[in-house]
Amino acid sequence: MLQTLKNAWKLPDLRKRILFTVFIVFIFRLGNFIVVPNINADALKDLANSQTLVGFYDLISGGAFSNFSIFAMGVTPYINASIIMQLMNVIIPKLEQLSKEGQEGRAKIQNYTKYLAIVIGAVQAYGTYVLIYNAGAVEKDSFLNTVLIIMTLLAASMFLIWLGDRITEKGVGNGVSVLIFINIVSRIPMMATQVGVLYSGGAVDIVSLVLFALAMVALFVGTVAFSLGERRIPVQYAGRVSGTKQIKGQSSHIPVSVSSACVIAIIFAMSVMQFPATLAEFFRGSKVLEWLTTSNWSIFKVNSIGYMVAYVVLVIFFAVFYTQITMKPEDMADNMAKSGGYVAGIRPGVATAKYLERILTKVALIGGVFAALIAVFPIFLEGYTPFKGLAFGGTVIFIMSGVALDTMRQLESQLVMRHYKGFLSK
Repeated sequence: MLQTLKNAWKLPDLRKRILFTVFIVFIFRLGNFIVVPNINADALKDLANSQTLVGFYDLISGGAFSNFSIFAMGVTPYINASIIMQLMNVIIPKLEQLSKEGQEGRAKIQNYTKYLAIVIGAVQAYGTYVLIYNAGAVEKDSFLNTVLIIMTLLAASMFLIWLGDRITEKGVGNGVSVLIFINIVSRIPMMATQVGVLYSGGAVDIVSLVLFALAMVALFVGTVAFSLGERRIPVQYAGRVSGTKQIKGQSSHIPVSVSSACVIAIIFAMSVMQFPATLAEFFRGSKVLEWLTTSNWSIFKVNSIGYMVAYVVLVIFFAVFYTQITMKPEDMADNMAKSGGYVAGIRPGVATAKYLERILTKVALIGGVFAALIAVFPIFLEGYTPFKGLAFGGTVIFIMSGVALDTMRQLESQLVMRHYKGFLSK
């Protein structure tokens, strides 16, 4: 990987892209320290460290929420809009048709996603204001101050989306993903400091500290290896005649990533499981929400056995569900038949679609089980070990490994075009 970066730095155009990305990241991180006026950030510390969706959003915003900087919402409106548009592509035939129209169709869907992000951002900015108001963090309660806070959050979030587009266009990697990756990495020193405080305070001993370090390394290595895993479905293409040329039959495969639905599955499951706790922050004093989040009989009590079991089931379910609606075995079988391809021993058409569906279900189950283990590991740490209050989550591991691998693949492809050898070929 270091050799790939070194080779990329030697090329003037790639060097410009890397420097441009670093410049945008600098601006982005600088904005995390520009605080929104009339806010008492100290009142948000406990809220940001909670085991609700607020804590997760604070993590992927690089601590911007706990400091309540102008980037407190981060790019979460765009993330939510992207997920909704992916689901809408399956439900709305017009959007599905646009997705099949090549680059122009995808560009239109991308514009729709940005428009939807503005709407979601406005709603989320108002919800954020209500949340911090209930937490007693608003120092000046007036209509103009309310509008100022909401418009600041919305404008800053849209600015981040624009910065992400600039990275995608002129920099290295997927812009929005790179911004999220930088935010997560920026929290690692804080997590290391928290572990150091636990050790110096006598809460953990040296053996526990070493075991924790080994577990973290194994977790990241396992996640990276799992992210690279794929199930290859062999496909045979029959020979055909094109004009005066006779094209021989070929063998190929359809790669199905084992971890393609892991991040989305964890986010969906997390949203469902932490929704009552998040609502409890908005509606403090509600007896129903209090019972749901504190009762030993409720599966929504964070860190309980019932919570972890329900969390695992939901992650596996959403992994299978999301894979089935996005991969579309019927369309895969039709496209394969149109191009003259077939799976050996399987009849084309319905039989091939059912075969692909079985393969996708098995792959999604494997990915879902692994994602569920990753997702409940931080809950296990929080509830049953001395390592409490760490800025750590199952989704974070997949995001970090996925973005890093995708960025390095992009650099590798650029280097291959220029006859350089990168780390993936070693």
